[in-house]
Amino acid sequence: MAKNVIYEKYLLDALDRVARNPTGYSVLYINISKLRPKNRHPEFVKIFAKLFDSVVGNARGTLFILSNGDFAILGRDITHEVVDQAVLKLRDGLATDPILHTHDSQDFFEIYDFPRDFAKFYEYVSKMKEQALLSVWEEEVNQKRPVRVDEIDDLIKALDFIDISEIVKRQSVLRIGSDGAFHVWFQEFFVAVKDLVKKFDSSLDLLANRWLFYYLTQALDKKTIAAFSTSNLQNWPQEISLNLNLSSVFSHAFVDFAKNFLKPDQKIIVEVQLMDVFNNLPTYFKAKEILRSGGHKLLIDSVPPVTLKMLNVARLDPDLIKIFWEPLLEFDDNNAELKDIITHVGRENIILAKCENEKAIKWGVKYGITAFQGPYIDNLEVALLRKKCPNAKNCTVAECLKRKRLLSGWYREGCSQKEFLEMLL
Repeated sequence: MAKNVIYEKYLLDALDRVARNPTGYSVLYINISKLRPKNRHPEFVKIFAKLFDSVVGNARGTLFILSNGDFAILGRDITHEVVDQAVLKLRDGLATDPILHTHDSQDFFEIYDFPRDFAKFYEYVSKMKEQALLSVWEEEVNQKRPVRVDEIDDLIKALDFIDISEIVKRQSVLRIGSDGAFHVWFQEFFVAVKDLVKKFDSSLDLLANRWLFYYLTQALDKKTIAAFSTSNLQNWPQEISLNLNLSSVFSHAFVDFAKNFLKPDQKIIVEVQLMDVFNNLPTYFKAKEILRSGGHKLLIDSVPPVTLKMLNVARLDPDLIKIFWEPLLEFDDNNAELKDIITHVGRENIILAKCENEKAIKWGVKYGITAFQGPYIDNLEVALLRKKCPNAKNCTVAECLKRKRLLSGWYREGCSQKEFLEMLL
């Protein structure tokens, strides 16, 4: 039984005990599940639980976290005044979440007074437990099986029948220039795993065996590079970044791409995963040397800031490092150790990715970072381009965003103003 479903069972057991003499008991039900997804980060939930310690203490109660993430506090004499104080702290911390700014935040919490509301609440929790158990059962029934070793060659052959160009996407990295405006530094081209897995048997878990998936992605790298020759993109950026395995830098496909596809003044940034670096240090240093000899760069991707502190950056000496924004970084905006590391790497060599909101940009600027990537940057870029496009009123922002990210395909062809779709800030 899943952990949270066990807590629902515990709550029902507690209600069974209270049922003998329910007078004076109450349940405060807090709709954490109604918060925006980004505000339901596991670390945030721990903070939320602490904010309601005063309610638990005053009510001599117990906090239960249910299967949908909601809180239920069972205790005595739970008052609106104590609850409002806790909600006020949440409202200050999550100023952008609309549910915390409705009238008195009544949509966010509800108090069930016993014995009047006992039957109603008991039935609600019972149904929730049944639904949670059903979801666990369905998840087990529909569980994918790992790819077997004897299947990997067939999967690689299947790549020949997949139009990779239709699932290659691009995403800009914008840099704040001396004029204070955002400009395209380079564009990253990649195949998202979620798009790739849709092309294979839905009963297979391609990610279960990391080494077999790595073997598959080596073949995928060659297909991705080949997809550029069939692209409909006309306005290429000066620098192109590719998500590749280190070994792919030595492939004929990559060498041919760098030599024959790129213009003389265009350069490549190869983005590699940190795990790939650690598993192949000699290959990493050799690949870096080869890239630099051709005027290209090597970027270490997907580095959490906490990991950045543990890296021997001087030893690895990458050209660029991409760190990922995390919601809790908002509360770590004056870390002297992190500032020193960023200064050592070179602020101009750091990209802050996964930027979801303006807070991420402000955090990065505080640390001297000027290059950003992520959903917030995508929306900003499209908004600026739509201001210039004469056909903007005839399509939605979502349509523009999706078409801009695609390298080719019928959906991209639905844009009648591709020169604006391809325009570089």
